[in-house]
Amino acid sequence: MSTIRVVWGAATGPTALSSYDAALAEAGVHNYNLVTLSSVIPAGPAIEVVETAPDLGPPGEAIEVVQSAATAAPGERAAAGIGWARTADGPGIFYEVDGTDPEAVRAEIREGLAAGRDLREWDFVEETVRVESVAPDDDYASAVVLATYGESHPVV
Repeated sequence: MSTIRVVWGAATGPTALSSYDAALAEAGVHNYNLVTLSSVIPAGPAIEVVETAPDLGPPGEAIEVVQSAATAAPGERAAAGIGWARTADGPGIFYEVDGTDPEAVRAEIREGLAAGRDLREWDFVEETVRVESVAPDDDYASAVVLATYGESHPVV
């Protein structure tokens, strides 16, 4: 089975969408159509924390992701994060949070992962959290953290 890669980026721009696009560029996924998945990790694939995605295929193709994205108005901070917990044999859960305070985002992720573990009768052995933020300036600011599933594939 393919690899799940955790990537992230933070950037600013003159509009909300341009700052988001620039943050996706920092993460290496701005040339793909992102297909959002819910937060259950299948057994099998390794999870690699890589910061910037490698070449995942031709531009314009689709890639499945679990995504946390925050965009803030000029002068405000943006923070996004994903946490994950896995069992020894592989299945697990992602939990995504966005906000303005990186520490509050981190705390909410840990709280959400605990609640998600409580819902499942699985023996979790691993937990990891990744939070990205961008300080306020005179432009819009965006932070993203994504778990990308495998390689891209044609949309049509």
